[in-house]
Amino acid sequence: MMVNAPVERCFKLAVSIDLMMATGNYEAVAGVTSGLIGPGDTVTWQYRRLVRKGQHQSMIEVWHPYTHFRDIMIEGPFKSYEHDHHFALMNDATRIRDEIRFSAASGMLGRLREKHVLQRNLTKLLHQRNALLKQVAESDRWHDFLDGQSELDMRAFQAPSASVRDAHSIYAG
Repeated sequence: MMVNAPVERCFKLAVSIDLMMATGNYEAVAGVTSGLIGPGDTVTWQYRRLVRKGQHQSMIEVWHPYTHFRDIMIEGPFKSYEHDHHFALMNDATRIRDEIRFSAASGMLGRLREKHVLQRNLTKLLHQRNALLKQVAESDRWHDFLDGQSELDMRAFQAPSASVRDAHSIYAG
């Protein structure tokens, strides 16, 4: 996805808890619950799917401002979940590329659910979030989310982690 805005603005909007909540799909209920999330920080998201509520706790595992960060699920409905966010300056715009790797609970039912439901739903949520990020970054609305926020931690960071195996991948951008 190409965004006609500076890479720094796009990166900061991507780590804005408030922007994620503005999608209407999630509410931050523990950890960092507003403002900008940073390296090693966690957030617990509460969501509602049809009549069922759920929670998903994420942590920022890799941090390289303003080019890349990775959030991983440390507790939630998936067997494993990693989301890499990539940012690059290209022709006076910012290219944003997402990679999601996930696997559902084991068993045949989990594999069928991955293939037919989860991949489609995650792709839809990713497109909704990216459309909002683009709309906000390219307008004056970015001030609503970024003005008054503390500066980002500019140090590179990598937390110890386990790799995701046998995961499905989603690429967008």
